[in-house]
Amino acid sequence: MGGDFGPHCIVPASIACLAEYPSLHLVLVGQAPLIEDLIAQSPGVDRARLHVEHAGEVIAMGEPPAQALRGKPDSSMRIALELLRDGRVQACVSAGNTGALMALSRYVLKTLPGVDRPAMMAAIPTQSGCCQLLDLGANVDCSAEHLYQFALMGSVAAEVLGVVSPRVALLNVGSEDNKGNQQVKLAASLLQQAVGLNYIGFVEGDGLYRGAADVLVCDGFVGNVLLKSSEGLAAMISARAESLFKESLASRVVGSLALPFLRRLRADLAPAQYNGASFLGLQGIVVKSHGAAGQEGFKSAIRRTLTEIHEDLPQRLHGRLEDLLL
Repeated sequence: MGGDFGPHCIVPASIACLAEYPSLHLVLVGQAPLIEDLIAQSPGVDRARLHVEHAGEVIAMGEPPAQALRGKPDSSMRIALELLRDGRVQACVSAGNTGALMALSRYVLKTLPGVDRPAMMAAIPTQSGCCQLLDLGANVDCSAEHLYQFALMGSVAAEVLGVVSPRVALLNVGSEDNKGNQQVKLAASLLQQAVGLNYIGFVEGDGLYRGAADVLVCDGFVGNVLLKSSEGLAAMISARAESLFKESLASRVVGSLALPFLRRLRADLAPAQYNGASFLGLQGIVVKSHGAAGQEGFKSAIRRTLTEIHEDLPQRLHGRLEDLLL
C-alpha cells in the first residue's frame, strides 16, 4: 500500500511480473477491496498465482518508525513481514516507509547471527556497468566493525547478483592509507585480514562512477547523501541537455541527430532499471522499492528479489559470516 502511487502502481506491476515469470506466485498485502478492484481491471490474470491478504492499517510515508512498530499491528507492512517469518512467502518487497520497514524487519525477522545491524544496498550505474553501494541510510553512525560487516555482506550479495570475485572498497576522502577518519582506517585494517575477500582499499567519490569497485562501503549518512546527489545530478544533466538542444535552430538540428544516442543514454541511466535496495543481514529477504518508482521500477525490484530467492541470499550470507564473525 506504500509508495507515491500505492496499489495503483504495485498491482499492475505485479500482474506484469506474473506474465514474465510463469512459476511466480505473489501475495498482495493491503486493503483487499481496493486491490481486488484493480485486479479486476486486468482480465485474464491467473488468480491461482495471485493472492490477496487483507490488512486494515497502512503506515504513512512520514510516520515515525517507533510509532509504526508499536501502534499498527495490522499494517500491510507488518503482515507481509509476518508472512515471510512464518514461511508462507519467500521474500517481501515494499515501496513504503523506509525507516518503518527496517524497524519492522529487524523486529519481526531478526538479524543473522553475528550481524549487529542490517544494511541497505542498491546498484548505482557506472561507466563499466554498476556498483553496489551500502549503507544507504539505515545506519547513520557506524563503527569500524559495522563497516567490516557491511563489506562482507556486500561482497556475498554482489556474487549472488552475478559478479565474480567482486572488488570491495571503502569510500574515503583519499586513496592513501593515511586518509580518512578513525572508523574507516580501522575498518580497512579488518578488511585487509579478511580471508577470501577481494578488498582493494580506499576509493574516492569519483571512483564510484568510474567503476573502480564492484562494492563500495560507507556509513548510512554518507551513502544516503551520495545516492540522493546521484539522482539529482542525473535529473539535472537530462534537463540541461534537453534545454540546450532547444535553444536555437542549429541546436535543434544537432539534437535531432543525437536523439538516438540520448535515448540510449537515458535508458542506461534510468532509475527504474536500478530500483530495489536489498536489506542485508536479516533472516529473510526484504527489498525496498523507491517510493517514487513507477511500474517498471517496481518490476525491477521484484526481479532483484527473485534473484536473491534463487541464490538463497540469507543462507549464503550466514555461511560466509559464520566463517569470519562467529
